[in-house]
Amino acid sequence: MSFLDWHDPDRVQALKQALTTRILLLDGAMGTMIQAEKLDEAAFRGERFANHNDDLKGNNDLLVLTQPALIESIHRQFLDVGCDLIETNTFNANRISQADYALEELSEEINREAARLARQACDAVATEERPRFVVGVLGPTNRTASISPDVSSPGYRNVDFQGLVDTYIEAVRGLLDGGADLLMIETIFDTLNAKAAIFAVQEVFEERQARWPLLISGTITDASGRTLSGQTAEAFYYSVAHADPLAVGFNCALGADQLKPHVKALSRVATCLVSAHPNAGLPNEFGDYDESPEEMASVIGQYARDGLINLVGGCCGTTPQHLAAIARAVGEHAPRALKQEKAA
Repeated sequence: MSFLDWHDPDRVQALKQALTTRILLLDGAMGTMIQAEKLDEAAFRGERFANHNDDLKGNNDLLVLTQPALIESIHRQFLDVGCDLIETNTFNANRISQADYALEELSEEINREAARLARQACDAVATEERPRFVVGVLGPTNRTASISPDVSSPGYRNVDFQGLVDTYIEAVRGLLDGGADLLMIETIFDTLNAKAAIFAVQEVFEERQARWPLLISGTITDASGRTLSGQTAEAFYYSVAHADPLAVGFNCALGADQLKPHVKALSRVATCLVSAHPNAGLPNEFGDYDESPEEMASVIGQYARDGLINLVGGCCGTTPQHLAAIARAVGEHAPRALKQEKAA
């Protein structure tokens, strides 16, 4: 879709200009911040869903409708420590995932309101010298198009490609209507799911006869160094490069130290920008993340010193304190130089 004009050329130019001068900072873990609030069922429901038949506790995306002030406050906390890009609270704001709560019809509304809240928070602190950008998040859904959920029937799938496309189209429309500056397909464990998301993004771009910058972020699931659907870092990149992304990277699953070799491998081959937003270490026996801001920032600082990244942030377990430390660690380093494509 590179033949389409940018939706907002001035915003895109401002983003690209910032990316040439320094390593930009994504925010941290919305889920970690929400969990710290220890919200009960009533808080998740709010007045609007007080009589909903299904349990809603744990549906973090719904909070953009029932606790919007809280979500905007979390965005502001990350902005206050210097984050340049704020991710919408929409990791599970898709029809497939929301079906677990019998709220699939709210998918587009949740995405729109999440983007609007992030836009509001960014606009409140942005200046001409330091613009802030809203990243519309498209999560992986809780289904996989490549792997059977039934070990006794390897050919069975509980989702198909078109179903994923339709789900993502709805989410993309909401995010763009709410004011997202760019889109990010993230925490990709199945590249076929990601391809459905890419196709959906391109469908909406064509529908609107304009395009927005795209970030694509996969996840390496374990020490094998592969995604759940079996790809190495390099193979993953080559599978999604056709989407003409602004940046490709990795997030989640691993801590910064364990993720570094995979980011390094990606940095060797990617002709676009490279991003990373790892967890605060590996989860402990209680599912918590123990890596301190200083420990995590020390490793991320090595990413920057080695010239591996253009955008960096935090995933599970990362707080504004982690992002403040990361900002200090990368601030003195130049962003990764853009790799040139080899002539055919």
